[in-house]
Amino acid sequence: MTRNDDLKARYEAAFMPNYGVPPLALARGAGSTVWDVDGNAYLDLIAGIAVSSLGHGHPALAEAVAAQAAALAHTSNLFLHEPEVRLAEKLVELAGGDARAFLTNSGTEANECALKLAIKYGKTHGRSYFVATENGFHGRSMGALSLTGKQSIREPFGPYALDVRFVPYGDAAALEAAVTADCAAVFLEPTQGEAGVVPPQPGYFAAARRVCDATGALFVADEIQSAIGRTGAWFAFQHEDARPDVLTLAKGLGGGLPVGACLAFGAHGSIFAKGDHGSTFGGNPVSAAAALAVIATIEADGLLDHVTEVGEILTEGVAAVDHPLLAGVRGRGLWRALVLTAAKAGAVEAAARAAGFLVNAVQPDAIRLAPPLILTAAEARAFAGALPAILDAADKEN
Repeated sequence: MTRNDDLKARYEAAFMPNYGVPPLALARGAGSTVWDVDGNAYLDLIAGIAVSSLGHGHPALAEAVAAQAAALAHTSNLFLHEPEVRLAEKLVELAGGDARAFLTNSGTEANECALKLAIKYGKTHGRSYFVATENGFHGRSMGALSLTGKQSIREPFGPYALDVRFVPYGDAAALEAAVTADCAAVFLEPTQGEAGVVPPQPGYFAAARRVCDATGALFVADEIQSAIGRTGAWFAFQHEDARPDVLTLAKGLGGGLPVGACLAFGAHGSIFAKGDHGSTFGGNPVSAAAALAVIATIEADGLLDHVTEVGEILTEGVAAVDHPLLAGVRGRGLWRALVLTAAKAGAVEAAARAAGFLVNAVQPDAIRLAPPLILTAAEARAFAGALPAILDAADKEN
């Protein structure tokens, strides 16, 4: 029995079955490469679902985490500390100023914060319902799940206490028709991540901003996957200069450490009163130090421009592949999806893994690519070069 097999058997015996059993047990990483417990190397093109922004073992992240853990690892919200203040200040600055932050442990918690803000706003102004999109994803806790438009994960846990009305994603006219003066908030992803990295038509976010301005509904942008450089900008809303009223982020912010944030702009930053919300671990000193190291490295190393450049190299390489199983590629920056002509994403993921590449079968006909922001042009070309053989192997599977 390999060490992979041994750990998988132990995992299956010890954990609830909600994840199934992952195919690999990873032991270590360096840059954009990881190794499993049996010593096999893989180019990591999923980065822990768009989380490991600086790749693996980055010295800036390791040094920041070690130094902070040695100094002060936890305070709770009963006390404050400099790393959390610096992080909140930096996020406000990057988002354009005039905002206040709440720090969380995850994206789901950031969206729960945004939802509570929207509920209080709605009650204050006599607004009774919310609008979100079909196939959208905002998290799996009961509040965030109520906003999630993927029926297969909603239905087992309903009914929900909130009135949420779902509209087709990317349809500005449908959004405008659904949002009235009785709507408390609109929750949107700039690109639908879990649906398969599905971007809307250009101008959709700007249209949502205009609809919310016209009706007074809060515009909440879920940038859990897209923020902190993933699309070549600090935040995806900046591509259309359509700043929301409330912004949520997580994943890539901590480079692998659990941290998220909810920012509320202008007067909306004062919706909460003392005692309205809280978190024991939110704003943890070690996670805040990690996030500051991630942001500082992205700035110092020019990674926003790098993401744009290497994302285009990756896309051009994939687009040049002529294969009956490949319909095309979509997305922005280093957040892409290979679109398949058949529901063989699972087979493609397995074939890629066998060839030394980690990708994600996010939908039956879509493969998600969200590599570290430090992915090199050579690494992007290596995957594109290997893709025809990967698709051949997957196409042979029944």
